[in-house]
Amino acid sequence: MLAIPLLLLAVVAGLWFGGILPPLLGIGGEKKEAKAAKPGEISTEAVEKAKVPVFVDLPDLIANLNVGQRRSAFIKLKAKLEIAKIEDQPIVTAAMPRLQDMFTTYLREMRPEELRGSAGTYRLREELIARANIAVAPAHVVDVLFSEMLIQ
Repeated sequence: MLAIPLLLLAVVAGLWFGGILPPLLGIGGEKKEAKAAKPGEISTEAVEKAKVPVFVDLPDLIANLNVGQRRSAFIKLKAKLEIAKIEDQPIVTAAMPRLQDMFTTYLREMRPEELRGSAGTYRLREELIARANIAVAPAHVVDVLFSEMLIQ
């Protein structure tokens, strides 16, 4: 007697979580209507598909770290900036000397201990994004991607 309701409940749960039951009941599924696009009109689907990330390469940054009286330590950083719109690329390229100056100045104040581990890399990324957005305003930097980071 107990097995039949449990089996029925298991089948319904499987259909629900498998994504088969909600569209059959008309719940929660977004229905995509195929509209005929008018000439000269771009559909939102085409715009969403065309969104590709735009990256701008930063020149290699080499800076000495703040180690006090100890032996000197250096950081070499290769990174790319991800920007929000392709139209912002000339603005970011024109502001590259300012970006290099701001990044190098910030890196010179860092201590090697602050760069250890993933938390140190995350803090560095957040600080560089904040400084980049100040330097390239009104353009917007979405992310800083590290391709190489060497600390000696």
